[in-house]
Amino acid sequence: MFDLFEEIEQAIKDILMGFVESNLTTMFTDVNEKTATIATEVGQTPQGWNSGIFNMVQNLSESVVIPIAGLIITFVLCYELITMITEKNNMHDIDTWMFFKWVFKAMVAVYLVTNTFDIVMAVFDVGQHLVTSAAGVIGRDTNIDVASTLFQMRLSMASMEIGELLQLTIETMLVSMCMKIMSILITVIMYGRMIEIYLYTSIAPVPFATLTNREWGSVGTNYARGLLALGFQGFFIIVCVGIYAVLVNSMTIAANVHSALFSIAAYTVILCFALFKTGGLAKQVFNAH
Repeated sequence: MFDLFEEIEQAIKDILMGFVESNLTTMFTDVNEKTATIATEVGQTPQGWNSGIFNMVQNLSESVVIPIAGLIITFVLCYELITMITEKNNMHDIDTWMFFKWVFKAMVAVYLVTNTFDIVMAVFDVGQHLVTSAAGVIGRDTNIDVASTLFQMRLSMASMEIGELLQLTIETMLVSMCMKIMSILITVIMYGRMIEIYLYTSIAPVPFATLTNREWGSVGTNYARGLLALGFQGFFIIVCVGIYAVLVNSMTIAANVHSALFSIAAYTVILCFALFKTGGLAKQVFNAH
């Protein structure tokens, strides 16, 4: 009779341990996949992420925004010429080199506007190279060994009673659900950043048209800083993911399984919060407003 109860108890334990192991396998696999997925998403250039959206934005910029940028260049250059002439003793002290300087500025302004997309894409190409290099280092150093981790946790679960195993099963289900929700939020952050990049890119000719003027140039300079911030935001995102993966990797071998699970949930929430902050941090670094 007692042997029957022991067998039933052991069968229940095996079922609960199977649930826990399944949930843990899903969670740890998600951590590895999340690191790789974010690295892939954040390393995409605008034309590589969605060519259809990129082509639409490029057509809008060339057909709608560049003509407006041409008007702005005309205004800025006329303002520059008038200022240049009048500031020299009310037109009594005019040097020939001033006109060569003005022509050179006009050529630079036209070149910048007509090659805006090439310049913008060059910024994101540099950002992509930086992200890809960082992702290679992070992917090698933070990949969780799922089989080894589960083996260590299996040893810890072998000494647990049915009640504790049932509690652990519920905890793993909750943490796994929490991580899936966090994954959705992370996806929203990734897509939101790319949409912001497309919006930034679509209006690029207008601020570029002001770069050659001393007074109006602050518009273009601030835009360029914001563009660099968006390009290098991907690097901060990769660093956040790397820190998260290292923290999770260190917690999975903890002796207290319950503490490790809730630590994973806490670190996932912190990851989402940190990803939301990467945009502001990148702008602070490049002094963009």
